[in-house]
Amino acid sequence: MDDFIQAFLNLDIVREASPILWQGLWQTLLLAVMVVPLGIVGGVVLALLSTAPLRWVRLAAAAWVDLFRAIPPLVLLVFLYAGLPFAGLDVGAWGAVAIGFFLNTGAYYGEVLRAGIDSVPRGQTEAARSTGLGAARTLAHVVLPQAVRNVMPDLISNTVEVVKLTSIASVVALPELLFQARQAQNVTYNASPIVAAAVAYFLLLWPLVRLMSRLENKAMAGRH
Repeated sequence: MDDFIQAFLNLDIVREASPILWQGLWQTLLLAVMVVPLGIVGGVVLALLSTAPLRWVRLAAAAWVDLFRAIPPLVLLVFLYAGLPFAGLDVGAWGAVAIGFFLNTGAYYGEVLRAGIDSVPRGQTEAARSTGLGAARTLAHVVLPQAVRNVMPDLISNTVEVVKLTSIASVVALPELLFQARQAQNVTYNASPIVAAAVAYFLLLWPLVRLMSRLENKAMAGRH
């Protein structure tokens, strides 16, 4: 038991590594603040294109969503960071992460929001249009608010996954939490910094997980 504590729960090593772990946590928060809104913006655009009147637009949006949901985000990130410079486009680590998450998470958010838009009864749109609202205002004030409310648990679940996915930014040497924890592990030859990073992720995401469970239970109660 003592060996386990020394190898995985060594508080002295965690204390020594805390400066770079705090730096990594700050970078993770910055990443989350950047990539979640990017993914939502991309998702809204794709959801609107997926429900457009023109069939070819819907098919193009569906193909885009399928493509970037099928490509592993790690592969996409490495391609953007290491592959684009050969085409004369060096976007850097932050640029690669921003573009990669916009493409990947936007596809997932888009599919969730498309389902939300489809869940809004058509009569709601017709009623809004009959009062004189234009198509854009009907979408913004009637359809989207109901769509978001209908799929809120899925949106929160997707957001949790996006924040956890920021850990792959370490492959492009962006010093987020996991990257810094691994650096500390390599220096100390001890897994305690990795465990500390896992605890930090838990504390960061647990409120969202509880909110998601509460909304799901509320939705289930509403159906009954």
